[in-house]
Amino acid sequence: MGYHTIEVRKLTPVIGAEIFGVDLAKPLGNQTFQEIHDALMENLVIFFRDQELTHEEHKAFGRRFGELHMHPTSARKDGQHPEILVIKADENSKHVAGEEWHSDVSCDPEPPMGSILYMKELPPDNGGNTLFCNMYRAFETLSAPIQRLCEGLTAIHDGAQVYGGRFGYQPKEGGFPRNEHPVVRTHPVTGRKALYVNRNFTTHIVGLRRGESDALLEMLYRHCETPEFQCRFAWRPNSIAFWDNRSAQHHAMWDYFPHKRLGYRVTVKGDKPFYRA
Repeated sequence: MGYHTIEVRKLTPVIGAEIFGVDLAKPLGNQTFQEIHDALMENLVIFFRDQELTHEEHKAFGRRFGELHMHPTSARKDGQHPEILVIKADENSKHVAGEEWHSDVSCDPEPPMGSILYMKELPPDNGGNTLFCNMYRAFETLSAPIQRLCEGLTAIHDGAQVYGGRFGYQPKEGGFPRNEHPVVRTHPVTGRKALYVNRNFTTHIVGLRRGESDALLEMLYRHCETPEFQCRFAWRPNSIAFWDNRSAQHHAMWDYFPHKRLGYRVTVKGDKPFYRA
């Protein structure tokens, strides 16, 4: 794919690329926006270094890709930036966001299209990396019989086991989101098929006995964690990661306790997952 306004350097052959030659604090021209979008579609997650963004500039960049998503646990009281999710861990943390492989908020009826994480403070010794996994490759490398089995299935994604269970948040009126999605989803832009189950939110496969569901899900989870499907991003202050939530999963390493890690995330709304043969 040719790029004229940005430079794209791949991290691995299968996922991830660093983007150079753009200041995200400034409004994007149409061609630059399109090239960033194309780089995201091609590489599933893209990274930017040495960016200085205010909250408003961060949100403005996200809005170029769609309306911003409100996290189901959002409880910011300042009233100024409810669209920004604070990602923080320190010496008092019992858990951290993203410490299991997952796709963001897959329990929503229309899970986010993508997330844009801007990291400001990092622990020493290069701790707190994030891993990303290509879910197209995860599906494509299954055997044909398992592909056919998965293509006919749906699964339940439940926010209660994460937000209520692990993190102990109180649900808003109506409870935490819980929804049924296809085990294999078709990407609405690329048309490619990706596995769409994850350890964080997926509780069971519809129509299977519990033992069958648990065994199949565990096999799929372990398959998705294959190192050859992954890239690993070493954060620096003022770095940004922008991932396509429909085709990639990610896992935040918590290898820096009791040190602090602080970042801010805006999330772009998506659409209802679907499967098209």
